[in-house]
Amino acid sequence: MRPYSIALVVVGGLITAVLALASTAAHGPQLLAGMEQGSQAALAGTGVRAVFSDRNGWLTRHPTLIGGSALSDPARARAAAAVAALPGVGGVRWQVTRARTALAVEAGVPASLHCQQDVEGILKARTIRFAEASAAIDPASSEVLDEVAAALRPCVGGIIALTGHTDAGGDLRGNVALSRARAQAVRTALVGRGIPADGLRAQGLGAERPVEGLEPDDAANRRIEFSVITSVPLQPTPVDTPGPG
Repeated sequence: MRPYSIALVVVGGLITAVLALASTAAHGPQLLAGMEQGSQAALAGTGVRAVFSDRNGWLTRHPTLIGGSALSDPARARAAAAVAALPGVGGVRWQVTRARTALAVEAGVPASLHCQQDVEGILKARTIRFAEASAAIDPASSEVLDEVAAALRPCVGGIIALTGHTDAGGDLRGNVALSRARAQAVRTALVGRGIPADGLRAQGLGAERPVEGLEPDDAANRRIEFSVITSVPLQPTPVDTPGPG
């Protein structure tokens, strides 16, 4: 490539960057105003408010939820999910307060496990189903996955492990591969529902860990388990162009 061509490419890149920054500066506050208005409507009557700026005053699409200490965990999960579902919002986190931490400790439940408990509650009555000997998710499980994604949104920014399990029937290696493929399929489904891929870890253990009290070959051992490993919140970032959160 000739020198003047390289210079044109560099100049073009700089111009694009400047235009992008100018667009952000011009439209960022307007976008945030819309998100704030939407959050006020979504949180009406909950005693919770969403703050779309960080401690340094930078505008961000990752709001902090403040208040609602008297709400039950399911109610808090619904409030967080309502804000996270607003167009342009990239993920939410709760403000950590001494009162909330004290309640969690008193109950013997770390705050980082609230999302995990919500998901476990959903999956107690229903399961994520797959086609026989396949990693293809049954279309009938779409609603369950919607609910699981909503329950996980308050923990966006942490690390969430998805572990696939099978019963003891069939080949050992085949079971491990199938359980891993199913966990990956659920991970993909959650990403499609707005859960960031970089926070989801999928693994398969085959029949290595049957449900306590069940025989290894019991079909009820075929399952996907969720574990919130850490609850490190998303780092607030300057307003950027809204996209899939």
